[in-house]
Amino acid sequence: MSDPENTATAGKQRFLKIAIVIALAVAVGALLYGKNNPGFGCPFSTDSTGENVGVPSAEQQPDAEVGGNVPTLIDLGATKCIPCKLMAPILEELKTEYAGRLKVIFIDVWENPDQSKKYNINLIPTQIFFNADGKELFRHEGFFSKEDILAKWKELGVDLVAASS
Repeated sequence: MSDPENTATAGKQRFLKIAIVIALAVAVGALLYGKNNPGFGCPFSTDSTGENVGVPSAEQQPDAEVGGNVPTLIDLGATKCIPCKLMAPILEELKTEYAGRLKVIFIDVWENPDQSKKYNINLIPTQIFFNADGKELFRHEGFFSKEDILAKWKELGVDLVAASS
């Protein structure tokens, strides 16, 4: 191999290494942004085929009633949205741990587009907090951790943790 060929090959390798480092930096930045941004969510729309898709492991209750002598948390989401998938086990935990004191409802807005209009949903997941009379108290767009949900209920005057003791 002559010297110009070695120089060209070394230049290509250097360029490739720099491109990989930049791509990794962008990927890490995107992950950190998503993790540190509590409003990180998916814009509401259908999937690329136009088909409606459901959320696994979250029992869907589009016709469930709000209120009924206990506060209600409605989570509106869908399946191919990563923050929505992360919400499913949290909803199940809340439903189990606070049964009888908190009604937890999941609605798939891709399977029930009328519900997205009813609740004026722009981003999924969206969590809506209702008092025992069915009055909306608060709404949040994006992923919402269990700890933050419980803290928000307490801030709204509903201490679910103390009620369970």
